[in-house]
Amino acid sequence: MESALNIWIYIILFASAALAYLIIVRSDLRRRTPPLPPGRFGWPIIGEVLELQRLNQSGKQDEFVEVRRKRFNRDIFKTSLLGEKTVAICGAAGNKFIFTSEKSLVLTWWPPSLKKLFGDSFFTAPYDEAIRTRKVVTAFLQQEVMDQLVERFDKTSKKCMEGDWIGNYKVLAFSLIKKYAFCIACDMFASMDDPNWQAMILKEFNILLKGVFQLPIYFPGTRHFKAVKAAEVIKKELMRVIERKREMKNIHGKEEKDLISHLMDSKDENGNLLSDKEIADNVILLMDSGHDTSSSAMMMLMKYLAEMPDCYQRVLEEQREIISQKKPGELLNKNDLQKMKYTWNVVNEVLRLSPPIQGMFRKAKVDFTYAGFSIPKGWVVSLNIKYCKYYYFKYYYLL
Repeated sequence: MESALNIWIYIILFASAALAYLIIVRSDLRRRTPPLPPGRFGWPIIGEVLELQRLNQSGKQDEFVEVRRKRFNRDIFKTSLLGEKTVAICGAAGNKFIFTSEKSLVLTWWPPSLKKLFGDSFFTAPYDEAIRTRKVVTAFLQQEVMDQLVERFDKTSKKCMEGDWIGNYKVLAFSLIKKYAFCIACDMFASMDDPNWQAMILKEFNILLKGVFQLPIYFPGTRHFKAVKAAEVIKKELMRVIERKREMKNIHGKEEKDLISHLMDSKDENGNLLSDKEIADNVILLMDSGHDTSSSAMMMLMKYLAEMPDCYQRVLEEQREIISQKKPGELLNKNDLQKMKYTWNVVNEVLRLSPPIQGMFRKAKVDFTYAGFSIPKGWVVSLNIKYCKYYYFKYYYLL
């Protein structure tokens, strides 16, 4: 009996000592571990995404970040978006830190909703698979290939201008710019210049775009549901285009110079061809990625030139000088583009002032710290490009 009592005393003493040790160690670790970034998560599951969407729809999307920078921290704050605990990092130093930590601290990440929309594209594939596919896709976008397509772009541009712009007293610039950018993409990616086909695909793309950054609620009536259905329609149409191109090549030996034709013939580093589904998914991705970004850049270019008459005049003079050296009806070529030095400076400055892409996402691969705050493994890291630039037009750079 006495021996049993001694055993229980030893057990209690050991357990008490172990508990005290754990409490001390945990307390010490808490003192050593940097705190989480300041901020708030908002509502359970949905987080603060509804507030962000409300501000986007009212044209005040910058307010979401600006308010939190003032309230919590100028360089870093926490939030919850699209069902993920998120750390927003602002500033050039933060962006540099994340970009130089690729693969070691963070990995590329996009919302789950995009996987349903873009399927097997390099955008949503696992890292190694994405690298394999990206090499095949971007080979078509190299400068040498683009130089060969300048005349084709010029021809498409003139067709759009003559049909939608010239002769109209007043035009809705942004909607026509979006249509123009989409026509260029259809020609470049699929060699499809049928206005009816373009109009039908553009209608579906506008539905898709509205559901890109939404909560992945797949229920009839939601934007995500409509976007997934629109993506399915576009994919079916592109699969028909792929099949038509295959028939033209096999029966008539005719091959068009566009992205789809390039992807149909290109092999990856392992000697494998992309499937038709992979081709369609990647074309949808590129058409989606370039549609709003190109339109936004061109619209902001028009805005700044209208506000800066001196810059507009210099761009106009440079373009007229190039035209004066060409024969009537002669199309632009790569040499003409190289002469547009001032125009290119203006475009670069517009992209600096109003970048079409406001930010991007990464996911923490391991626990790490930044600016004195802890970022746990599995949290999403949001980079904000907007807060890396000056807010004035750099005349000395352009003049």
